Amino acid sequence: MSLLALVLILLALLGSVGCLFPKLSRRGASRTLGKLPPGPRGLPVIGHLHMLGELPHQTLTHLSNIYGPIMSIKLGGVRTIVVSSPRAAELFLKTHDHVFAARPKTQASKIFFNGSKAVTLTPYGSRWRNVRKLYVVHLLNSSKIEQFKPIRTEEIGVTMNRLKTAAEKNEVVNVSKILIELFENLVYRMVFGRGKNDDDTRLKELVEEAVSISGVFNISDYFPLLAPLDLQGLARRMKQLSQSTNIIFEKIIEEHEQQKDHKSKDDKDFVDVLLSLENQSMDPQDKNSEIIDRSHVKVILLDMVGAALETSAKTIEWIFSEILKNPRVMKKLQEELETIIGTDRMVQESDLPKLTYLDMVIKEGLRLHPIGPLLVPHESMEDVWVDGFYIPKKSRVLINVWSIERDRGVWGDNTEEFYPERFENDNIDIQGLDFRLIPFGSDEEDVPVCIWEY
Repeated sequence: MSLLALVLILLALLGSVGCLFPKLSRRGASRTLGKLPPGPRGLPVIGHLHMLGELPHQTLTHLSNIYGPIMSIKLGGVRTIVVSSPRAAELFLKTHDHVFAARPKTQASKIFFNGSKAVTLTPYGSRWRNVRKLYVVHLLNSSKIEQFKPIRTEEIGVTMNRLKTAAEKNEVVNVSKILIELFENLVYRMVFGRGKNDDDTRLKELVEEAVSISGVFNISDYFPLLAPLDLQGLARRMKQLSQSTNIIFEKIIEEHEQQKDHKSKDDKDFVDVLLSLENQSMDPQDKNSEIIDRSHVKVILLDMVGAALETSAKTIEWIFSEILKNPRVMKKLQEELETIIGTDRMVQESDLPKLTYLDMVIKEGLRLHPIGPLLVPHESMEDVWVDGFYIPKKSRVLINVWSIERDRGVWGDNTEEFYPERFENDNIDIQGLDFRLIPFGSDEEDVPVCIWEY
């Protein structure tokens, strides 16, 4: 039996004592009885944690089919609202976005992001707005994207030549490996201003583990009183990973500081841009605003590298696998490329708006295989009523994208089929404006970092 399972059983047994004191265990419940969204019956103390299983998004989808698209469960001591339909997602992420814009504080955000100094896990507020503005204005603006176009063209060209050479030699190709290497080279050149080296291999391993461990169920997040015990050893491992990545980032920053006088404006990578902002106020109009320091630079680099390294490669890998399993789709895609592009040149970024079937294939891949089946959790900043249900302050909100993008009421009965034509004559937006398809999250809170991936 795993340590986690043992702890949950012990907590459930201890919690059963509360049944002997019904007045205490029900204190405050009468205020919301019958008003909370429906949900399954849970166990004392641990709530519904024992029900999640290895694939929580699928378990939650099954439960939502029973209890509805707005469902209430308890994860330890945390009231959690599970949202599983486009209409419900719009209510939480658009209609009441001012209430649910916050992020819950987690042990991972405190350790990896130095008290949430990056965008991804930063609680809503002035810091979040200032850091988001920094991303949009200085790092992900149109001029920066255009500046890196030659890098993208060069790296994709190298990758295509590798595939062409392998095909001519009848060699077996590990597409997954090639895609990961492509995105590694793109990220390192745009963020660090150079190609991959030995430190980057180590950094990739550290970032992968950090992303993985951030997604692990952490008892400390749901039972804060147990946090000092670190029963799973997660805090200890997170601190080790954080120290190791800091050492690598510090070395990268020192290299940039030595070279800063020899770089023109057009040669500046993301590290150069961040260092140029060091010691400046996050918000010049607010005299009490945070000053950008070295710790901000490091956590933003971690945020960007972590967001970009694996997710894009995995998404393309899923789309490739679906194309290979569907010869009809492959043939139609080839015909479009041959008709519009021809066979004597590479596809250019300017060609993309003309490739309508390719656009449909990508959207269908994102629908079936979203980057994250559950969006980064939101948290309610105040008590609120949504669609007739009472949502208490500090409730955690899970948007089940996997369920939303398989909603039969939206996509029909063939939701498990890879069928790009479902997007024909439907210019659906994938950047958070259309809640039928939100692989990157909603427009205001989730998209800025994810657009960089796409």
